[in-house]
Amino acid sequence: MRKLAKTAMALALTAMTIGFVSCKDEETTKPTGSGNAPVIAQQFVEKTVRPTYTNLAAKAEELVTKLETLKATPTDANVSAACEVFLQARSWWEKSEAFLFGAATDFGIDPHIDSWPLDVTGFQNLMNSPAMIANLAGDDGDAWAGEYLGNALLGFHGIEYILFANGSPKAASAITADQLTYAVAVAGDLRNRCFQLEVSWLGDDAPASHIEKVEELELNSTVNGGISYGENIKRCGNAGSSYATPIAALVSILDGCSAIADEVGTSKIGSAHHGEDVNYIESPYSQKSITDFHDNIISIQNVYFGGIEGDRDETNSLHAFISSRNPELDQRIVSAINTALEKIDAMPAPFVNNYTDPKNQEAIDACGAIDEAMQDAITYLESL
Repeated sequence: MRKLAKTAMALALTAMTIGFVSCKDEETTKPTGSGNAPVIAQQFVEKTVRPTYTNLAAKAEELVTKLETLKATPTDANVSAACEVFLQARSWWEKSEAFLFGAATDFGIDPHIDSWPLDVTGFQNLMNSPAMIANLAGDDGDAWAGEYLGNALLGFHGIEYILFANGSPKAASAITADQLTYAVAVAGDLRNRCFQLEVSWLGDDAPASHIEKVEELELNSTVNGGISYGENIKRCGNAGSSYATPIAALVSILDGCSAIADEVGTSKIGSAHHGEDVNYIESPYSQKSITDFHDNIISIQNVYFGGIEGDRDETNSLHAFISSRNPELDQRIVSAINTALEKIDAMPAPFVNNYTDPKNQEAIDACGAIDEAMQDAITYLESL
């Protein structure tokens, strides 16, 4: 549940330093107030959200092209090419899940493109309906799929079902023409929703063709009176933003990290491992569940350290903000992230065949440690 930040602390009555106050009862000074929180919020958008959604949209668009090529020329090489791009797009999506708050949730994009398990019975009924196949094959098959197919037949996992079996690309001869018609249409809808995410966060900075597609489909893409989600956060503490203070924006960002850590541990791993629902296993056909879990934690790492891998500025990151004020808490967060990655990578693969293994509990506990540390960070920020 998203939390609201408390009112920012009153300004210190001193001009000796910026962002510090002195206290007779303390031997050292400490930072106070929001400090460089607005800069951190801006960098979150520019260094983490922007490249993640830009790459996701580009790969989703490329996936449509690869599937169209496969449909026209069904060869094993073209199946492999489509599988490769699918996994690239999938990775960028999983690396976005620390910031599902905003457009992904508000517009129902997350369940629309990433619901599982696949409704296999519904899929077979679809394949047995010439009328529905004809609708998917039409010029607006992508829009038809998005409007008339339920979430359990859309998104990544429907396409995954067509392309993969037992962790490997299928032989082209094992994929029917009707299945490829379905895959192309569903991939088109996936692309459209990825465009929607990109446009919702980047506004006019998104590619013109992507904006045009979102407008053509009349997909929602603004918040708080008509601005982008990115602009809404960057304006935090100012008129025109739904975030009353910069700290409120940082709290929302941390809450996104907490939410995905909890989901990975309790649902994505825990549901099957604890026997609650052994069918609740993500990416079972490509057998990339553990990669999904890993990328979800990378999404947290990218948010906390101020940018995607290879392009970070830790100077203006949540990591720097918290470490300068509460180094013990920061170290807990950093250690929890690193431990979760280590424990997830140590899980026996594929998860779909090893979900009862005891090592999975270690990964669950490590994700729980991230969640707890993030919740403590939220409490700490709300106290500033």
